[in-house]
Amino acid sequence: MQTDAIILSEPRQLALGQVGLKPAGPGDLVVRIAQSGISTGTEKLFWSGEMPPFPGMGYPLVPGYEATGEVIEAGRETGFKPGERVFVPGANCFQPSEQGPVFGLFGGAARHLVTDAKRVTRIDPGMGAEGALLALAATARHAVAGPNATPPDLIVGHGVLGRLIARITIAMGAPAPQVWDTNPSRLAGAQGYDVCLPQDDSRRDYTCIMDASGAEDLLDQLIGRVAKGGEVVLAGFYTKPLQFSFVPAFMREARLRVAAEWQPDDLIATRDLIEASALSLGGLITHHANTADAARAYETAFSNPDCLKMILDWEAHS
Repeated sequence: MQTDAIILSEPRQLALGQVGLKPAGPGDLVVRIAQSGISTGTEKLFWSGEMPPFPGMGYPLVPGYEATGEVIEAGRETGFKPGERVFVPGANCFQPSEQGPVFGLFGGAARHLVTDAKRVTRIDPGMGAEGALLALAATARHAVAGPNATPPDLIVGHGVLGRLIARITIAMGAPAPQVWDTNPSRLAGAQGYDVCLPQDDSRRDYTCIMDASGAEDLLDQLIGRVAKGGEVVLAGFYTKPLQFSFVPAFMREARLRVAAEWQPDDLIATRDLIEASALSLGGLITHHANTADAARAYETAFSNPDCLKMILDWEAHS
């Protein structure tokens, strides 16, 4: 089976092309993708060529781990049936081409995917394109509710991840956090919490500061804002070495925690919050594009500060 897919042949060289799919087994689903999201974190690093060495990495690759669509074939061992709406966190299902392998380290940006049924999550069809945000929301949930986690009272960065962290913090019953952003155009759009420029906040006794910006030069500033015994959580993805001055951290007995990617239980818990109307994914998708315009869509997603989340519409391409 052949399918259309976004193919990143090398850094900054991206186009819509054709790839072959591996045959589906009894535990697999074939999913026709309706929408896929573009991540401005890890996908941007693959696109720019800045991603550090990563297991399974190589070019050409099919990017994307934020996809939603409809099951069109369900293996007998899956427990699914055709017509169900699902979220797919990427797939490694592509046949080698004549030029060699097509890497599917993420592999979600394709019209059709073959995936182990254990990897997908049923979602309400009414979610529409917002269903593609489930993985990012689950990543935010993992940062807030992971092992030994403390709910943040300050979040740095009011992009999509920062907004989701703030919304999930409130949805889980914690007090509304303060949010910072250095871009004045991103001070709007809060839902139940305040957003300000860092210089407009004089507070220096935060219990838990969660960085969703991915900036490598913030640690000293953030450590200077925590209370004694406070915690700084790194929830972004950082490509350069991080460093901080020891004495201020020593004086505060500051703690440092790294929040990694979501786990399966985070997906389920996040979906449950959405279905219970405790968490909204509304207002986070700012741009849509036809997959035929993929190269321009990726450029916009990575360079336009007004673009919170870009969604590729596979239905429009069909």
